[in-house]
Amino acid sequence: MIVEWKNKQNKAGQLTIKNYKFERDENFKYLCVILNEDNNHQTDLQERIECANRTYFMLQKFFRNKNISKKLKLRLKNTIIGTTLTYASENWMLTKRERKEMNIFEGKLYRRILGPVYDNEKENWRILTNKEIYVMVRKPTITETIRLKRLRWFGHVQRMEENRIPKRVLYMNLESTR
Repeated sequence: MIVEWKNKQNKAGQLTIKNYKFERDENFKYLCVILNEDNNHQTDLQERIECANRTYFMLQKFFRNKNISKKLKLRLKNTIIGTTLTYASENWMLTKRERKEMNIFEGKLYRRILGPVYDNEKENWRILTNKEIYVMVRKPTITETIRLKRLRWFGHVQRMEENRIPKRVLYMNLESTR
């Protein structure tokens, strides 16, 4: 099998395998995940947030419906929007800014779903604080959820046989960060 890159200097060109030619692309979408050669997931993260936001607005008539309980709305948020947001997040290395961005997005969703609360002391309506939200919903934050998914994936890979590709890639990445 002949594999060759033409025009290596400017990272453009095409890959030739036998009689097939593949154009080089900076970003590649595979199974709804944006991949790139730098393994930078920032574009994928932005895409996930936009997709989750679109999902919320598609379901907005359910969230605005007064006849649907908050418990059911929260379940919808967690099962549909939450999974849309965290899809393939096992390989994300979130920076502090990205974690903040994810938590802000999740907080906005919870505030839209739960709505304002009446403050008897000040006799006015106010929005919920983050602490009040997480006490009410009794769920970990989105960044904690991603951390748990990453830990679960790491345990899964650790139990694999030594010759499996995910395990070899994991150890390659661990060695390169040292």
